[in-house]
Amino acid sequence: MSEIRTKVIDIIADRLSRDKATITDQSNVVADLNADSLDIAEIMMDLEDAFGVKLEEDQDLKTIGDIVGYIEKRVAEKK
Repeated sequence: MSEIRTKVIDIIADRLSRDKATITDQSNVVADLNADSLDIAEIMMDLEDAFGVKLEEDQDLKTIGDIVGYIEKRVAEKK
């Protein structure tokens, strides 16, 4: 598991009080993890702080895999 993936799962699990072992790349943040709009906003801020990247609200980031892929791309662009 990549360092970014691990950190994303840690942040989301902590924010949503979920067991990290139950979160997979296919987990939908809203449908599977029951995040509401406030949770999403807080998760986005946590991820932006953790990785130093801006998450655009118009991105289609529904699953953990979507989020990880987007952050990996943005982090690589910064280098």
